[in-house]
Amino acid sequence: GFLSAGAARELPVSGLSARARRPPAEGEMARAARGLLLPASTARARNPLLPTPESLRSARAHWADHCASCHGNDGKGDTKMGRNLYPRAPDMTAPATQELSDGELFWIIENGIKLTGMPAWGAASPEDDAETWELVQLIRLLPALTEAELAEMERHNPISRADLEQEREMARF
Repeated sequence: GFLSAGAARELPVSGLSARARRPPAEGEMARAARGLLLPASTARARNPLLPTPESLRSARAHWADHCASCHGNDGKGDTKMGRNLYPRAPDMTAPATQELSDGELFWIIENGIKLTGMPAWGAASPEDDAETWELVQLIRLLPALTEAELAEMERHNPISRADLEQEREMARF
C-alpha cells in the first residue's frame, strides 16, 4: 500500500504533520523507492571532472551558499531547516548517501526528489553540469572536511537581515 503499516497506525495521532518521527521501515521503503525511480543509466554515469584545489574551493563556496542551510556545511543535515524537513535532510556523510554512485548524486542534485525538500537545481548548460559534478566531488569529501575548510565555508553561508545589521553595527562601533 501507499503507507507502511507503522505509518498508517501513526496517522490518526500525528495527522500529516512534518513533526512526526518517521518509522524506520518508512525510511527503508523510501530508499528502496528512490533506487527504483532513478533512471538506470544514472548508476553508470561517471564524474567527467578531476578534482583540483580550485574546483573544490568553488564547490565548498557553492555548497555553503546553496546547500548548507538544509545539509549543513559538514553535510550532516543537523540544521534548523534540515531537522524540520520531512523527511529530514539526509546525512550526506552516511553510508546510505556515500554508497550512491556519482551519477545518482548528480541526477538527484539536477532533478530533485519529489515529496521531499530536495528541489531540482539543474539547468541545461555545460557550466551548470560542471558545478553539479564539482558538488558530487565535494559530497565524497564531506566526511573528511578539515576545520579550516569548514571555517572557510562559514564565510559563504547566507546570513539573515538581523545578522547583517548586527555586523554593520559592530563595524561602525
